[in-house]
Parts: sequence; structure tokens; C-alpha cells
Amino acid sequence: MQRSCTSLVGRRQLRTRGFCSSSSRAANTGGDDKIIASVVFERLPVVIPKIDPVVYAFQEFSFRWQQQYRREYPEKFLKKSDARSLERALDRRLYLLLYGTAYGSPSGKPTWHFPEKVYESEGTLRKCAESALQSVVGDLSHTYFVGNAPMGHIVAQPSDSNQDLPSFKRFFFKSQVIATNKFNIGRCDDFVWVTKDELLEYFPEQSDYLKKMIIS
Repeated sequence: MQRSCTSLVGRRQLRTRGFCSSSSRAANTGGDDKIIASVVFERLPVVIPKIDPVVYAFQEFSFRWQQQYRREYPEKFLKKSDARSLERALDRRLYLLLYGTAYGSPSGKPTWHFPEKVYESEGTLRKCAESALQSVVGDLSHTYFVGNAPMGHIVAQPSDSNQDLPSFKRFFFKSQVIATNKFNIGRCDDFVWVTKDELLEYFPEQSDYLKKMIIS
């Protein structure tokens, strides 16, 4: 099934997951469109999320039993407002966004985007995605890529108001933070670690698609 929506740089055709990441498949996408490997780099929840009051009423005993083994964190870490810190919103998933020039940005202006790289000579799109993340965080020893296939992709085409923008296909790969609470983020003007709700605020035009692609 496919849908259409306005993209970060123009109108985009949206498709669901299930695409091969091999170099032969990437090379046969047709036309001269550029292929972009983009990484949805997430940090999983560090503490147990708060239980809904209604659910709690039916699971009070179970909840108290879990509390015996639950590590307590100060409230300041659960609601820490420093968006550049991995030690915020410990009961939520966080996603890394970069601020800088992204492929297809109107007039080459800086914009918020996921780590990405134009596919060139890498053996697979997965390797291209790894290279994109490595260029930002350096050593990948504290990262884990979930599967070899992309979790989704978007086709970007020029809009009526931006006919000079190139058309391209951006494939999203999921990667997760492993056993660390800090990265030395580079090669960007700025960066943030945002929750899913905050992420949707950065990309309001793609919110419906991102809700379906990012399940948390």
C-alpha cells in the first residue's frame, strides 16, 4: 500500500517496509534518482514507564512486586530538559536528530534530519547506513543495527514551488544505543535527542508516516 504526502523538501510517495538492501536492488531502482540511506538511531527506555492508573488498579500486586527490583532514578532524570543529553526522559525512547545540510534541502539550507549518506559504492544499503552513522558518532561499538532491510522508505519529488529540487529515494534503517549514555556527536551544526512526540513536532508534514514507521 502506498500513500502520498508532502516531504521535508517536496511531495513524497510513502511505502511500507519490506525492501531488499542489496546493492543490485539499490542499483535497479530506475532513473537517475539518488539513493539515500538514513538512520533512525534510538535509545531504548532505561527505566520502567509509569503504569496507567486504570491498569494499576488491576495490577497493584504485580506492580509492587516489580518495585522491589526497580532501580529508582531522581525525577530530574525522567524529565531532564537538556535535549542534547541521553540522560533525559529515561522512561521513553529517544531519537537522534541532526541540524545541518541534508540532501535535497531547499537552497542547501540547514534543516533537521536523521543521520544519512548518499549511496555510492557500498556493498549494500545497510553498509551505507552504517557509514552514515559512523560519520556522526565515530566508533559503532555502542550501536546495534536492527536487521539488514530498511524499516521504510520515502520517495521525494520536486514540488510546484521547488522545481529545482532533485528527486531521490530515502531508505530508513533502525539502529539502537547499546551500553552508553554519551556520544561525541560531530559533523553537524547541532543535535538533539528527542522523544517520539517531540520527533513528530520536528516533522509535522510526515507525522502520519513516522507514527506508522516508528512503533514505540
